[in-house]
Amino acid sequence: MKKLLSMTTVLAGVAFAAPAFAGTVTDCPNRDAPFSAASPLIDVLLSPAAKAVIDKHAPGRLDKMPPNFAGTRPPTFAAILTAETATRFTGMTADKVAEIDRELRAIPVTDADKAARCARYDNDVPSFNLPKGKVRLLVMEKINGFKDEPSVNAAHAALVAMAERRGWAIAFTEKAGAINPKTLAQFDAVVWNNVSGDILTLSQRKAFKDYMARGGAFAAMHGSAGDPAYFWDWYPDTLIGARFAGHPMAPQFQEARVVVSTDHPVAKAAKLPREWRMTDEWYSFKTSPRAVGAQVIASLDETTYSRKGMMGASLDMGADHPIAWTNCIGRGRMFYTAIGHMPQTYSQPQALALLEAGIDWAATSKKACPARR
Repeated sequence: MKKLLSMTTVLAGVAFAAPAFAGTVTDCPNRDAPFSAASPLIDVLLSPAAKAVIDKHAPGRLDKMPPNFAGTRPPTFAAILTAETATRFTGMTADKVAEIDRELRAIPVTDADKAARCARYDNDVPSFNLPKGKVRLLVMEKINGFKDEPSVNAAHAALVAMAERRGWAIAFTEKAGAINPKTLAQFDAVVWNNVSGDILTLSQRKAFKDYMARGGAFAAMHGSAGDPAYFWDWYPDTLIGARFAGHPMAPQFQEARVVVSTDHPVAKAAKLPREWRMTDEWYSFKTSPRAVGAQVIASLDETTYSRKGMMGASLDMGADHPIAWTNCIGRGRMFYTAIGHMPQTYSQPQALALLEAGIDWAATSKKACPARR
């Protein structure tokens, strides 16, 4: 499958990106921001002067972190952690973190720092050869944060199979340069395949927000809403509608009871039962997406699994624990399901039906979100 991704072809409605035009990125987020405890950890690690501040207060601790936590080449956890979050792993007090913040802010941001910060972004614009007369989906697979290869690959294969069943024209890309007005205009929906970490430049962010406001669609799964830190507030607070709080660690994967809102159009289209049981990595969120107007499709029965997170932290949400929902973003439509860490979930009947129906709802329900006056 990975070899196929580099080919320029259309097969059963599935498109793979042609070679892209590459250009230097100069409008990446946080390019000019001062160093601070709120900086992405990856930006601190990329600066010898900034990294020296952390090393001064926590000698050798960063070097002892696993490579996928403190790496400077994406995908890396360092892209979804702040410098403050990293210091918490060392057991530092708030006063010590404040001291680190003051020292970081005193470091000048150089042209080399700006270039290093922008290196993980791209403005490469792929081209696609898509058949006409079909629902068109753009699947984004660029990941700067945490990348769980098995789940990404399983989701990819499931999306290909859905396209064949539904007759969708589906295009896959790892180039965020595809998020531009001209390319987006070709697609009925954009699908985030477990995308983690900030991937869009400032102009790409604007293009995507405009696309949604004018009636575009977004669908995403699991890791696309599972970052510990975000550097674009609109994404978790408006588009997703809830911020990730954590997932159980004792154990990480558990069977739980999923309860369905059977009157939701996605639940009806998927022919979901009132409830089912399955095993996955269960997300908790800091707030319910209902607070921003989301319509919940499925929730978790918290009495059926343990909700202890890292270092024993409680991940209780109570009686209202949504795990799949839809919402209107301007005239645009969004669908998200938190199910999807274990590769097996992409063949589990109810979870697969939910994902397929949710994507179809987002892509085809043009009148579901009328313009608001």
